[in-house]
Amino acid sequence: MKRTHNCGELRKEDAGKKVTLIGWVARRRNLGSLVFLDLRDRAGLTQVTFDEHHAEMVKEVRNEYILQVSGTVALKKDPNWKLATGEIEVQAETVAIINTAETTPILIANETDALEDTRLKYRYLDLRREALQKNLMLRHQVCMITRNFLSEQGFVEVETPILCKSTPEGARDYLVPSRIFNGKFYALPQSPQIYKQLLMIGGMEKYFQIARCFRDEDLRADRQPEFTQIDIEMSFVEEEDVWDVVEQLMRKIFKTVKGIELDTFERLSYTECMRRFGSDKPDTRFEMELQSLNSLFCNTEFTVFSRILEQQGEINAIVVKGQASRFSRKDLDHLTDFVKIYGAKALSWLKFTQGELTGSIAKVLSDQEKQGLIAELDLKEQDLVLMVADQKKVSQAAMGALRNKLGHDLGLIDPNRYHFLWVTNFPMFEYSEQEHRYVAAHHPFTSPNLEDVDKLFTDQEHCFSRAYDLVLNGYELLSGSIRIHDQQLQAKVFEAIGMTMEEAKAKFGFFLEAFKYGTPPHGGVGIGLERLIMILAGTDNIRDVVAFPKTASASDLMSEAPNTVDQKQLDELGIQLAK
Repeated sequence: MKRTHNCGELRKEDAGKKVTLIGWVARRRNLGSLVFLDLRDRAGLTQVTFDEHHAEMVKEVRNEYILQVSGTVALKKDPNWKLATGEIEVQAETVAIINTAETTPILIANETDALEDTRLKYRYLDLRREALQKNLMLRHQVCMITRNFLSEQGFVEVETPILCKSTPEGARDYLVPSRIFNGKFYALPQSPQIYKQLLMIGGMEKYFQIARCFRDEDLRADRQPEFTQIDIEMSFVEEEDVWDVVEQLMRKIFKTVKGIELDTFERLSYTECMRRFGSDKPDTRFEMELQSLNSLFCNTEFTVFSRILEQQGEINAIVVKGQASRFSRKDLDHLTDFVKIYGAKALSWLKFTQGELTGSIAKVLSDQEKQGLIAELDLKEQDLVLMVADQKKVSQAAMGALRNKLGHDLGLIDPNRYHFLWVTNFPMFEYSEQEHRYVAAHHPFTSPNLEDVDKLFTDQEHCFSRAYDLVLNGYELLSGSIRIHDQQLQAKVFEAIGMTMEEAKAKFGFFLEAFKYGTPPHGGVGIGLERLIMILAGTDNIRDVVAFPKTASASDLMSEAPNTVDQKQLDELGIQLAK
């Protein structure tokens, strides 16, 4: 069973050639004595024409039958310029039905009307659609670019274990029971974090891996329970060395895939990022930055604002330029409901029209405060001011989310622009409302800034780390850090997060043992492969770039996983299910 060409290969220069194609029937049209079939394979479509002498051969053929067709390439009288093969057709001479097909439960076309759950249940059919095949080929291309680039830079690809020890890394582990050691469990890796650091201790110096990772956490549009990251670790480096490798890799990928020369990678500290954008992963393709109004309202008689300031809260505003008339009271009520999702109690708003401020709080502001607002925010005709007064964390988060929503709703974002941002100097700790104490903001092997080591116990709120993220168009593309390599500093960090050395040894004993034998300074990153492909492919759904994804509830509708197992398997593992 052979073919001379694929279904996306033939062009007008091939006219007159004898060819053999194999593919699925994508479309059938009967025009009197003529029958037209569009034959599809991974490479594309070719129209095959059956004249009155050959039409009988395909009278029973339906969509998704697999055919082997031999014939002659001919030029079309009316080319279809939407297809790469649109100038030619194959005039059939012989045909063989390789396999039949029942009517498919989903329409196999780029513009399918099938519900996503139906598409996931019949994913093998969904994968025949050109859009998904292009996404998977794009993923392959990016992986090959990455492997070649990093290899040229002296990195060595090393596989790390999938069955490993459960260690606290921020999310729940997926556990695998041991048959040989009943009552004990392996864990699937949330990342190769410990192993890649051990590789640095082992002298590899430059490691990478396109690594499978697993996290048992709530899902969303840009997250899956199993995912892939481009994992990189380097010895004898500072932040600049790591960033330089990542930037070169991104430039190589975007130049090869998109033909784009990337702009300079901007850098902002975490504190500045939150102040200006209300998010540690802002979309920086548009402006509309947050502006603090605390100083303007420091003596206000408006009790809502004054109470917030007394509680060390923050009043943040964004200005929607020239759009005041576009927002009705109903629209503004919807925006109020939106910020409440992020914990804000209310949204204040003002419109600047004909030289005056009107709106929800206009009557409670003094003339001096109104004039101060106009000057501070540089208001122009038809500007809309939106404000959230609340605790700093809530105010920033609510306004940051509102900024992103308005950027999309108002068409302020250029979809063809790619803007990278390094967010640096993340907090070493974050306050846990559940535990009423500060806990590690990242994994416990992240190095604090050397100038902040004295704050590990005395001022955890203002202790910052050598952690960094790379943000692309509002998505966190990677996280990384310079790691701790000094035993004494590692012990201090464990103590600062409330972990005794006995507890640390129980959780990380083999790792801490390795620290005794000369650990080099090292650092690295984990790049989210699916998120990168998602952005390159122009989709906002991570399931579009995964061959066999899970649903939002972490189930596989196609294979019906997870599922029950028989009692014999449970007995071998020493597991009894709770009733």
